[in-house]
Amino acid sequence: MNARNDSVTHIVDDRALLELGRVLQQKGYCFTTVTPATHGRNLERRERAQTLRDIFGWSKPFERSLLMDSEFELARRAGILERHAHGWRSAVRWSTLDGLLVAHSAYPTENPDDVFFGPDTYRFVRLIKDFLSAGAAIGRAVDVGCGSGAAALVIARRRPDAEVVAVDINPLALRLAAVNARLASITNIGTKLGDMLNDVHGNFDLIVANPPFMMDSASRKYRDGGGALGAEISLRIVETALARLNRRGTLLLYTGVAIVDGKDLFLQTIERFLAAHDCSWHYEEIDPDVFSEELATPAYKAVERIAVVGLRLTLR
Repeated sequence: MNARNDSVTHIVDDRALLELGRVLQQKGYCFTTVTPATHGRNLERRERAQTLRDIFGWSKPFERSLLMDSEFELARRAGILERHAHGWRSAVRWSTLDGLLVAHSAYPTENPDDVFFGPDTYRFVRLIKDFLSAGAAIGRAVDVGCGSGAAALVIARRRPDAEVVAVDINPLALRLAAVNARLASITNIGTKLGDMLNDVHGNFDLIVANPPFMMDSASRKYRDGGGALGAEISLRIVETALARLNRRGTLLLYTGVAIVDGKDLFLQTIERFLAAHDCSWHYEEIDPDVFSEELATPAYKAVERIAVVGLRLTLR
């Protein structure tokens, strides 16, 4: 497959992208996004597209005749079509999650401002749904580093009377999140460009975040967590949440951690930090072994495994 060389920030018509999403909904489109490694293996079996799922899910090149004229025109107007040696390719992928259709960046996500969606998104949303199922009252919620807006959409749909804010440093993420909200007919979401909560006013009953947590030599926004072993942004979110939660408000943080000599270094840090704050918290390892291919890189030479964890923190 040809590598992608340019960004999907050249989307020119959000309304056309929305209409294309509606067409896919009407056709019963469904696609589960997998890990990049699994995606690559599937592409090795058959590179060229034969179905809508191949075009808008598997990011395969396709011939013009595979789309109806109206579908091709919507994709062209949206600005998501890229020329390819085998015809065309969509720069946007569509995934289904919890009854929602979510637009995000095509595979492979190699550009600095790509909007990632994958297995972590499904696990993150499951963490949120488990929390919401307990019936917590939420007047105001925020999704920090919202990406495609998947988490914000799930919260807003389950708490239709709440004000939900989707925040990201990436303008493209906010455009896609807004399209995804309109596609789901969800009206209680607002988007805000900013770093953390620096540009958002007030406090919240619920703060959720699935931040970047890897060490990334390319410094891609959706992936690079910064600091020691990719933990900097996650630690900043914990610190920020303590200052911006209402009394009895909750932070739900889904992140990745490096395990070195059997020790969770992120957990050790927040244990010391939270000891000085009046809060209750629960920490669990959700998946003990992810992104094992990273262990072959110099940045992870001292790491024995990478796990994903969930932190639920509630102010007293």
